[in-house]
Amino acid sequence: MARYGVDIGGTKIETAIFDDHFNLLDSWRVNTPTTDYALFLNTINAQIIKADQITGEQCNLGIGMPGLINHHGKVLSANIPCATNKDIAHDLNTLLNRTISIKNDTRCFALSEATLGAGKHYARVFGAIIGTGAAGGLCVNGKLEQTTLGIAGEYGHIPLSAQLQQKYQLPIFTCGCGLTGCVESYIAGPGISRLYQHFTGKTETAIYWHQQLKLKDDTAQKILDCYLDILSETFATLIKVQEPDIIVLGGGLSLVDDIVTQLPEVIKRHLFPGFSSPKIVAAQFGDSSGVRGAAILGSLPNES
Repeated sequence: MARYGVDIGGTKIETAIFDDHFNLLDSWRVNTPTTDYALFLNTINAQIIKADQITGEQCNLGIGMPGLINHHGKVLSANIPCATNKDIAHDLNTLLNRTISIKNDTRCFALSEATLGAGKHYARVFGAIIGTGAAGGLCVNGKLEQTTLGIAGEYGHIPLSAQLQQKYQLPIFTCGCGLTGCVESYIAGPGISRLYQHFTGKTETAIYWHQQLKLKDDTAQKILDCYLDILSETFATLIKVQEPDIIVLGGGLSLVDDIVTQLPEVIKRHLFPGFSSPKIVAAQFGDSSGVRGAAILGSLPNES
C-alpha cells in the first residue's frame, strides 16, 4: 500500500506519495489558502483525491504543518491563521473518510531523520529546524516523544541568556509567539538580518551575509561568532535537559557549512567541563524530510 504525506507551509502545500519503504514515487505543490478555512480544507481534500487517482488506492495520510497542535488536536498557527483553533484532522477525516494524523512540521522532520535519515543508527535523536523559524522534536528509539501539551521541542522559545545579551549588547525583541526575548529572534533566518543590523546599522538578508562569509568578510565572521554563541548555548541547554545522541539540522541555515562544522566546539564551551557535544549533522533528506516524516506519521497506528 502507498503512503501519503502532506507538508503544509505558509505559502505552499506539498503532497507526496511513497511506497511501503518510503521511497518517493510522486510529489507536487499547490498554493496554501491561509484566510479561508473551507478553501483550505477543500484544497487539501483535492490533493488527496488526486493521490487516490494516481495510486488507485485510498491510503491513510499524515500531515505536518507549522504551529502548535494540542492534545485535543486543535491548531495554533500564525502562518495559517484560518486553521487556528480548528481540528484539521477531524474535519479532513469527515471529508475523506480515512485515518489522518497531524503534527507540527518540525516533529515530522525529526521523525523522518530519526527513522530513515541521518539519525537512524542513534537511540536519542533531536531534529532541529533552523530556517524561517526554530523548532524541532525528540525521537527515542525511532518514536516521536509524546507529551500532553504538544509543545516539547520548541527550543526556539528558550529565552536569550542575560550573559549573551550583555556580552554582545543585543536588543531584546518581542517574538511572534507573544513572548519576549526568544532565541528564535536571533537564530532563525530573519535573526541573521537582525544581527547584521545590530552590528553594522545596515539592513541585509541572510543570503547576503552568507555570501560575505564565503568571501571571508570580517563583519560576516563577527556575526557568525555571535550567532554560533547563541545557538550553541541554546543547544547546550537542550542537551542538559534531553541529552540527545545526535542533533540533526534542517532548514536553510543548516546549509551553511560553517554553522554545522563549528557548532560542536562552541557547544562544548557551554557544557560542563570535561563534557562534549553530541554529534551535529545536516539532514539526510533535506527539504523532503518533512513530507516523508508526515507519511511515516500517517503509517503509525498509535498516531491516528
